[in-house]
Amino acid sequence: MPRKLVCAVDVGTRSARAGIFDTAGALLGRGDHPVMLYEPAPGRAEHSSEDIWRAVCAAVRQARQAADVAADEIAGIAFDATCSLVVRGRDGSPLPVGEDRDTVAWLDHRALAEAAECTASGHPLLKFVGGTMSPEMQIPKAMWLKRHLPEIWDRTGLLFDLADFLAWRACGSAARSLCTATSKWTFLAHEEPGWRRDFLDGIGLPDLAEKAGLPAQPSPVGADLGALGREAAQELGLSQNCRVAAGMVDAFAGALGVFGWRALDPEAAAGRAVLVAGTSSCVMTMTREPVAIDGFWGPYFGPTLQDIWMTEGGQSATGALLDHIVRVYGAGGEPMVGRHRAIAARIAELRAVEGENFAARLHVLPDFHGNRSPLADPAALGVISGLSLDASFDGLCRLYFRACVGIALGVRQIVETMRAAGHAVDTLHVTGGHTKNPLLMELYADATGCRLVEPVPDEGVLLGTAMAAATGAGLFAGLEKAAMAMRQQERERLPDLSTRTAYDRDYRIFLELQRQRKAIGEME
Repeated sequence: MPRKLVCAVDVGTRSARAGIFDTAGALLGRGDHPVMLYEPAPGRAEHSSEDIWRAVCAAVRQARQAADVAADEIAGIAFDATCSLVVRGRDGSPLPVGEDRDTVAWLDHRALAEAAECTASGHPLLKFVGGTMSPEMQIPKAMWLKRHLPEIWDRTGLLFDLADFLAWRACGSAARSLCTATSKWTFLAHEEPGWRRDFLDGIGLPDLAEKAGLPAQPSPVGADLGALGREAAQELGLSQNCRVAAGMVDAFAGALGVFGWRALDPEAAAGRAVLVAGTSSCVMTMTREPVAIDGFWGPYFGPTLQDIWMTEGGQSATGALLDHIVRVYGAGGEPMVGRHRAIAARIAELRAVEGENFAARLHVLPDFHGNRSPLADPAALGVISGLSLDASFDGLCRLYFRACVGIALGVRQIVETMRAAGHAVDTLHVTGGHTKNPLLMELYADATGCRLVEPVPDEGVLLGTAMAAATGAGLFAGLEKAAMAMRQQERERLPDLSTRTAYDRDYRIFLELQRQRKAIGEME
């Protein structure tokens, strides 16, 4: 009898990753394949959904080969992805949002004006997006599409969050995940009806349900959407007996994977939040009662686990900021993994010699792609104070280090805003690419003063999606049981208290730079 295994697929900004898991949460094999990101102009970012699908298929085949398991051993598959918008016609064919590309990437900010219009509406549902609509949400992007590409809008019959598109591509179901609907499409899962037609009418989208193909009721994460289609099974290298489960936005998958089992116990969840850190970063809470904070997305009801509220703060550019600094600095080069490692190694050498004085006069506000939380200002700009004429590699290392400090201080500001709202966070459960960066992990602990907890090994995002896949395949009687059974081991990192004085000083300067930036903006 075939073993009962599942496949989890995580699509990020520049790659697709797949993992084969057993029902104890063990990763048996993993695959990766790059995804093309096109940036045709400032503030614009696009994908081709067909390129993404090919990357997914390659990653799944690689993962199954690495696990050395047969196709019929994979009982279920689920997808998590960035909150990118896939545009398809009534016949399911791709429609261009720029040249021949059909997907507006999550970080695309073309809909700034439309997001501002949503905020200006003053509609009551805005209190469930922190009071301010972000251009990274799907509603402003749909408004932009209708306004600026009316000929494409006329032909549109399906608008997908990327995770939902991948499920549709896999099994033909146009169902939408409750996670994507609540967190990116303004569906209010705690109300009846969940879609606020008056809001959509007021912003000029009375036809959104028709154009997007939105269901009246989205599907819970882990719901069985059907079996793999014949063509998809062949492309993925899996069996048609494999079931497809409703998936999630990637950050929510990470929160489920590293924290879901704790969220079921209010005492175990107290004082804790999740930091999902990669190209961008999210700080998330999972609570029995809603936690509403200005400038934070949510609270969302049940986007992963039933009856659990989630609130999300975030930074739009973290890993992407470090890549940018390497790319534009004279001594930088291409921001490949080896280059980042070389920079980190040199930083360690320089800090060993200079101690707390290393780059102490450099200060960075990391808002190079806006401030998601707590300022909720997508037009905010980054600030660097303390530059000299140093264009050497060591000069790059100094700026890189202080950018890392700025990123960590941004997390501190998010955490302190949570504390002011009554959520006494003292522990961060961390997952994502940053767990592989010792420098960032050190700073997340020391600059925030929080204890860090990370899974071992760190596959939190894939694990959360594997939990959904196992639920959809019927291997567990509900997502809650999957979260309990498949959780991973953890390790902890405590902050170095001897650094507190230095980072307290840096944080005061960080806040002062924000005030000065605001004052300068008022003069412009």
